[in-house]
Amino acid sequence: MSIFSAVAVLLSSLAFQPYASGFASPVYVSAPRSEPGVLYVVEQGGEIWRLRNGVRDPAPFLDVRASISSGGERGLLSVAFDPGYARNRLFYVDYTDKNGDTRVVRYRSDGDRALPDSATQLLFVEQPYPNHNGGQLQFGPDGYLYVGMGDGGSGGDPGNRSQNLKSRLGKLLRYKGGRWQIAAYGLRNPWRFSFDRATGALWIGDVGQDTWEEVDTVPRGFGLVNFGWRVWEGRSRYTPGQATSRAGKLVFPVWVYHHGDEGCSITGGYVYRGTAVPAMRGRYVFGDYCSGKVWSYSGGKVTQIASVPQLSSFGEDAAGELYAVSLGGQIFRLTA
Repeated sequence: MSIFSAVAVLLSSLAFQPYASGFASPVYVSAPRSEPGVLYVVEQGGEIWRLRNGVRDPAPFLDVRASISSGGERGLLSVAFDPGYARNRLFYVDYTDKNGDTRVVRYRSDGDRALPDSATQLLFVEQPYPNHNGGQLQFGPDGYLYVGMGDGGSGGDPGNRSQNLKSRLGKLLRYKGGRWQIAAYGLRNPWRFSFDRATGALWIGDVGQDTWEEVDTVPRGFGLVNFGWRVWEGRSRYTPGQATSRAGKLVFPVWVYHHGDEGCSITGGYVYRGTAVPAMRGRYVFGDYCSGKVWSYSGGKVTQIASVPQLSSFGEDAAGELYAVSLGGQIFRLTA
């Protein structure tokens, strides 16, 4: 048996086991690194619930249902905890407001619940269409807050916003020195991005248009990069006759897959850095919402490791253990 066959056999024994259930359209899970055994579940409808060792608190950690629009690709889309959360109790959420526009809002908690009066808006972006809102929040290895923005929606980026550096749509934005900067552009709908805990590399699952889904990655300390949309879809030309913007470096995906049996809408994930499944360490885990397939990627090779229905997201806990989220209401945990 070759080494690649041996790895495939080993990975085929992995599974995402049920961890918690009964949620209403969950779209993300996360946790501050200062809270072992705790997981925060984001519901699209506007609530965040805290789980302690798999048991849900009796009341929501945050409730913004009165402030948002929800349904389709809109709603409360993610949460990120400040690296100093244990001390400053700051956290951040991304949602679409009553008009469908994107807002990133900072809150403070008392350690058990969010303090509603602490809300401070950091970002407002008008959305021309109801889809492609992006919505992921992550702190990078540089300590700055990042947000993923879709191209504004419809189909084919009709406003050519992703390649336009005067627009915040189709971008990865970074909050630095009290201002938002463009860290990367040429994105269609980055439905989940993450930073490798060990290397600081950025990984993005960018949802395709008609044909190709893609995985993008750049190393820690990357300069301005262009992921190519709407000129390129995956590694294929999408808009004939259009050139990409010359700003920054053009980066092509490390992995693409064709619409069909593999799926039709990528769900980006994480490089596994937990300890529960040693065989997975250093492998990027991602999946597809349409097919539910979950794969791991390493060294240019992809292996299917599991299947999760209505796969809306992945997330990590304080220890770096990996979870998968089903829009149907369940949270799963990666196990050997």
